[in-house]
Formats: sequence, C-alpha cells, structure tokens
Amino acid sequence: MFKKTLCILLLAALITGCGNDYMPKPDGYLRIDLPVKSYVMFDTVFPYSFEYPSYATVTGVKNAEQPYWSNIEIPRFSATIYLSYRPVNNNLGTYLEDTRMYVMKHIPKASSIDELSIVVPGSHVSGIIYDIKGSEAASPCQFYLTDSSRHFLRGALYFNNKPDNDSLAPVIEFLKADIRHLAETLKWKN
Repeated sequence: MFKKTLCILLLAALITGCGNDYMPKPDGYLRIDLPVKSYVMFDTVFPYSFEYPSYATVTGVKNAEQPYWSNIEIPRFSATIYLSYRPVNNNLGTYLEDTRMYVMKHIPKASSIDELSIVVPGSHVSGIIYDIKGSEAASPCQFYLTDSSRHFLRGALYFNNKPDNDSLAPVIEFLKADIRHLAETLKWKN
C-alpha cells in the first residue's frame, strides 16, 4: 500500500512539475569594480621617482645587496608589481638578457608575448613592456626601463593566487595602464 501511494505521489509530482514555464537562468559573471585612476608620487632617496596608483602602497625590499628594490602592492586585486633596480656599469647587455630570459620562462603557458616599446621624450627613459597572454601565465606583464648608461629598472606583475588570466583580464588591462603610467612618469636621479 505504501509503495503504491509513493508511486502515485511521484507520478503526480512528475506530471505537475513539467510545465512550460521553465526559463533557464543566464550565465553569471564576476563583477569587478575598478577604482577611479589617480596617482601619487614616489620620490625618496631611491635613484628614481615615478607616479604609482593611489590605491596601492610602495614598500621597500630589505636587501642589503640591492637597496633600491621595491614592491608596489595592490591589495584590492591581490597583486604586486615587483621592481628591481640596478646601476648600469658596462653591463646593460647582461640586464637585458636576464629580462628576456625571465619573460621567456613564460612560453610554456603563454599563448603569445607582445612587446610594446616605451620611449619617453626628454626624460632619457626607454624600454619594453611585455604583454604575456595566456590563461595560466604566471605573470601577465613584465617590463624594463633604462637610460642605457646609468640606470636599469625591471618590473613584473604577479597576482597572489593561481593564475586564471581569462577571468582577471579586466584587472590585468587596468593594471597595465598603471604600468604604462609608471613608465611615462619615471625620472632618473643623478
């Protein structure tokens, strides 16, 4: 008797539950609120100065061998731009090759690596921004800036989570604009 009643109830639920009113739900997308662009000057005892985003903080790296290294930390996006400075003393070729090697380490996970040349007229700043595309590339953007005779600054953007650059694409583009702004406002000190 119980089985018969249960079968009738299940059949009734099946018949009444299959109406034509069903509407599939649309795909949901992550909403990323991007802050308004504004910049702060980083001008300390370091041999360079630049403008960085107001929603970031610059921290020095405690390294006795390389006292002018710093990190631009962007907690809102769980990201860091690592900056390493080295004085040039007839060794620019070595620094350029090191930078190229660090970028090329991303080839196994990258779908493409594009280069954007940077030349800031009147400021003795030139370099390359590497746009590393690929959903699992660890660093979506790396760069170097130099005056070719005394100063060399290398940078790399990393997120503090597993790379999924397809989902992070709006944030990556947003931060690449900040890196371009850093390059355009960089000034060397003598």
